[in-house]
Amino acid sequence: MKMHCLIAAMLVAASALPALADGDAKAGATVFKKCAACHTATEPTNRVGPSLLGVVGRPVATFDKYRYSEAMKAFGAGKVWDEALLTEYLPSPRALVPGTIMSFAGLKKPQDIANLIAYLKDPAAAQ
Repeated sequence: MKMHCLIAAMLVAASALPALADGDAKAGATVFKKCAACHTATEPTNRVGPSLLGVVGRPVATFDKYRYSEAMKAFGAGKVWDEALLTEYLPSPRALVPGTIMSFAGLKKPQDIANLIAYLKDPAAAQ
């Protein structure tokens, strides 16, 4: 009987955690407008910042022909941009990567972050 209580408690606790994959790509396309001055997400073209096309699942600081800051290269050593890392990074890029050249202050709403990640995972889903 105690095992059932423990399992129930674990399920309740897990349901209180923010879901990473519950974003809406269409809403994420709107959030991406905050990023679009410096990044693209639908073409492999660098702007002030690197293209974010295919960023989810890509090793950090590795997009071709973009010159990353030393801070971002050091932060990215051995890391891959997955949903968890993006969720940690997007609220305050400069706090997570001191010395980065990215000037974006971050996204404060967890739902905006989830929506943006959904969009970055599949920009075509926003159509």
